[in-house]
Amino acid sequence: MTERDQQAVSQFVERFGAAMADSGMARMPARILAALLATDSGRLNAAEIADLLQISPAAVSGAVRYLGQLNLVTREREPGSRRDYYRMRDDAWYEASIKKDSMWKLWEETLEEGIAAVGEKSPAGIRLGESLEFFRFFHAELPAMLGRWRAHRAKWLESQRS
Repeated sequence: MTERDQQAVSQFVERFGAAMADSGMARMPARILAALLATDSGRLNAAEIADLLQISPAAVSGAVRYLGQLNLVTREREPGSRRDYYRMRDDAWYEASIKKDSMWKLWEETLEEGIAAVGEKSPAGIRLGESLEFFRFFHAELPAMLGRWRAHRAKWLESQRS
């Protein structure tokens, strides 16, 4: 088993959490996700998270609910226990990407309505149209990219077991 430098792990958790927050994720869920990533078991209960991050149990509750909605974290309970554990999903980024795919489809439909409202050839219509084309392109490319990821991940996981 590898020796851990707990201070270095804590610094990583805060830095990666801040990086995700700077990219648009809410700060508390980002910190919790970083903590789960840095835990060998990949799972922690609310008290462990609160203690590790020096936050309130209420902050944990709201943040893990948010992470669950993003398909990044699941809640599980051991048989006979009343304590919930929060676990990073296997292939969490893949699962989150699939969820985003349905969101982008909704954005496409809404952008089409916006284009119809402002006029396709108006400056706003062209701007909305470019956004629509980006999401259409991404939506069309995503399944192939995710398929390549699955193949890449399988090879990578195999190399980690060797």
